[in-house]
Formats: sequence, structure tokens, C-alpha cells
Amino acid sequence: MAPTDLQSLLISVADARAARVRPSDLVARWRRDRFVQPSACDPRRVIAVEARLWELLPDAFVGIDLSPVAPLGSCAAVAPISESRIVTTMRLSEVVADSSNALAIEAAVRRLDQASDGQVHLAASHRQLRAQTFGPGLSAHFRLFALVSSARGIGSAGTEVDLLRSHLAVWLAVLETLVPHREPQVELTVFDHPVLATRLVDTVLAANPGDAVRLIEDPTRGRGRGYYTALAMRLTADRGALEIGDGGFVNWTAQLTGNAKERCLVSCIATERLTDLILGA
Repeated sequence: MAPTDLQSLLISVADARAARVRPSDLVARWRRDRFVQPSACDPRRVIAVEARLWELLPDAFVGIDLSPVAPLGSCAAVAPISESRIVTTMRLSEVVADSSNALAIEAAVRRLDQASDGQVHLAASHRQLRAQTFGPGLSAHFRLFALVSSARGIGSAGTEVDLLRSHLAVWLAVLETLVPHREPQVELTVFDHPVLATRLVDTVLAANPGDAVRLIEDPTRGRGRGYYTALAMRLTADRGALEIGDGGFVNWTAQLTGNAKERCLVSCIATERLTDLILGA
């Protein structure tokens, strides 16, 4: 069946099913469906924290207000993610499950319109919805403040170091300003990239004073290998006991632009979890 015919059929099916829904059905569904239940967080507090994140963000990062949906396959087409984890629609789109992927598409579009030596730095605060079950007490949807940067590689891991520094400057400022009392740290792990490993020690770790926020190398991390390339980062509180953010290099904009020299760094922090830390929860 042609995609347009399938879409028309599915919309007709949804229209017929919606016609049979009674008001009492909506109440029952609202009670049991984890996809539609509201977040337990106080939005006034979360919005106040996100406002501080925007204030701390350097001017080099362009703020983006993403659509609630992204093109079908936004995650699965560029990363090892099953579409079964995504809430898809009947109109060749999917609910945003990872704003980093949506930002990477926007970054690729902007990079295609730029000179080869240009750079794109984007940021978004957005609610994500994921289909997998996270466990008791955990919501299917949550807010992330995400950064995505893309630029052409210049060799000797120079671009990687530049992009990494730009993201680290943001997260170190955020953690030092908002949760210094929770012993925050940023953990960095290099995956199969000896040149970057050397430059990480010589030019990144050596430049960090390690006062309010510890910046450390974690060679033991295996999670994310295959998803992230070259390097992964982890933002934590309580000296690594509580994860509040994650990120790393990916090949998404290289795939999206058809240019293998394109480098892309993504990172994010969970703003609702960060709000709980600030309030001492």
C-alpha cells in the first residue's frame, strides 16, 4: 500500500474509533494510561530552573522551540534505537522521544546552508515521550534541556575538543551555580580514539581546577558504546551516585548531511531531576 493510502486508511480508522469514545472512557483512560498522565513536578519550579539554564547559556547557542512531533524515523534512522520505543503517529511523524535527534536534524539543515568551516550550536528545553516502561514511579514523559553542536572535523581531534569545551563550559557553569552543595561531577569516557584520549588529558582535564565541580575521566564506562562515538559524558550529583544528564559524540549530522567529516556532539540534563536536587529532594 502506498504511504499516502495507508495514512488515509489509518486516519479513517482513528476517526471511526474516536466517534465511539464516550466522556467516561476519557476519564478511565486518563487514570490508567501512563502516556497521558500529568507529570508530578510543580511546573512553576521547573520553569524557574529552566529560566536559569537559559540565562547561563552562552550566546553562541541558538535557542530552538521544537515541535511536539518529528519526522518518522528521527531516532531509528540514525541511531541503534527500535521504533518500538517511540510513540508514532498516523501522519508520517513521531512524538519527540529525544530532542537531541530533532536538534541534530535542524543542525544538519543549517550546516548544509553554511560554509564548510562554519559551526552550529543549538539548544532546546522540551518534553520527551518514550514508549518503554521505566519502572514504578517513573513517568513516560519528562523534560530535557539539550545541546547539539555540529562542525566539520579538522583533524587531530581539534573539532572534537572545541565542541567538547563548549558543552562542558555550559554544564560546569550550570552545576556550579545551581547544585554545588550536591557534589556534582562530569565524567568523561573516550571510546577507541587514542588522539582524543591524549588531548582530553592534556587540554581539557588539565584546564579544569576541580573546585565546585569535579571533571574526571572514567575509563570503565561501557554503557553507550555503539550509540556514542569517540567520547561519552555523564553529569552526576552526589559524587556519581545520581545521574542527571548524559551525552557524547554521535554520527547523526554526518549521516544527515552525507558528509563523513561532520562532527556532532549532543548532551542534556534532566530539568525535573535537577529541580529536585536544587530543592533538596
